[in-house]
Amino acid sequence: MEKYLDIFINSFTGYFNYLVAEIAQPSWNNYFYWLIGISIFVWALEIFIPWRKSQKLIRKGLWMDTFYLFFNFFIFSLVGYNAISNVAVELFNDFLAVFGITNLAAIEVQDLPTWTQLLIMFVIADFIQWLVHVALHKTPWLWEFHKVHHSVKEMGYAAHFRFHFMETVFYKTAQYIPLAMIGFGIQEFILVHLFSLFIGHLNHANLGWGYGVFGYIFNSPKMHIWHHAKALPSHKPYGVNFGISLSIWDYVFNTAYIPAEGKNIELGFDHDEEYPQDFFGQLKAPFKRKNQA
Repeated sequence: MEKYLDIFINSFTGYFNYLVAEIAQPSWNNYFYWLIGISIFVWALEIFIPWRKSQKLIRKGLWMDTFYLFFNFFIFSLVGYNAISNVAVELFNDFLAVFGITNLAAIEVQDLPTWTQLLIMFVIADFIQWLVHVALHKTPWLWEFHKVHHSVKEMGYAAHFRFHFMETVFYKTAQYIPLAMIGFGIQEFILVHLFSLFIGHLNHANLGWGYGVFGYIFNSPKMHIWHHAKALPSHKPYGVNFGISLSIWDYVFNTAYIPAEGKNIELGFDHDEEYPQDFFGQLKAPFKRKNQA
């Protein structure tokens, strides 16, 4: 027990020191500034080549979405997630050790070319995320958490950040074992994560791309806008276009849906006018015993 307590306590100071170093010491592998740089770049694209030209630059919900950025990517880890996840990983490794398993890696990829490692990791991680995303829509109690993301009423790059902190738990838990069984290094993970972050920004941005061959490979604003549509097709009551970075899975599993341009469709979900519009209200909403369907 003392070991786990030490890990828990040291994780707070460790993550705090890491975050301070990230901010104070800019470098090419600095995630904090990559996140800000990618956000500014995609926002600039929205300014110069907007899809919805009538949409305001400071769209509805932008400032709250920006706060979600810092909360979900940094503050959440600082206030406890990093410490709890470190303890959980240690507990899991100790559990495996009971059965004589000291290394979860079942497939070694270090000998493969770097680009191959990155591609394998990207495809596996994205497919797992697709599965989790489908579950968030089809499982009622998970949907209550995912409603936070679908409360966006005007799309822009920062809408990518609006999600309940529990989604981080769901996604990371689902990804941990499959990715741990493949010998990927942390550097490869960061590169894949940054690329996925960039695609996610573009998907939610006020940009009008998404057709052609790339539209059948990568998710896009013209495809993702229909995922956020308030009026869902009757034959797809749980949602459509679940792809995170890749659109391939939706075409393979028949969940792709782009019936029209979709530029100005209404976004949200049934009864969203009754849903909390403030940060703390949205954080508490999934835990309330009674929620609107």
